[in-house]
Amino acid sequence: QVQLVESGGGLVQAGGSLRLSCAASGRSFRMYAMGWFRQAPGKEREFVGAMWWSSGTTYYADSVKGRFTISGDNAKNTVNLQMNSLKPDDTAVYYCAADTTPFWHGARDLKSYDYWGQGTQVTVSS
Repeated sequence: QVQLVESGGGLVQAGGSLRLSCAASGRSFRMYAMGWFRQAPGKEREFVGAMWWSSGTTYYADSVKGRFTISGDNAKNTVNLQMNSLKPDDTAVYYCAADTTPFWHGARDLKSYDYWGQGTQVTVSS
């Protein structure tokens, strides 16, 4: 069993920045990838970004490319999401996700991840 704990959400004005962090803990697991998704009211959960652990390769949704940056610490099993130039459309609950199995369906597919955090609210005011 793996636990994911997110932190760093909050309220920010448009154009501002926030940094989200996610720490994974548990016994005897191997991390293949960690990612971030978000869900706005009335919308489906959507991919934001992810990192493949062994290579450090990162993936981003087109909507956040150039504004958001994912970084990770393999030794600590933590992943961060630096969000710059935030827009009101970025308002959502942000979820951390972890893939601890070798069954990869691609970074953008929710099925690739077997553990999820509880979510942290990000609100961007105009």
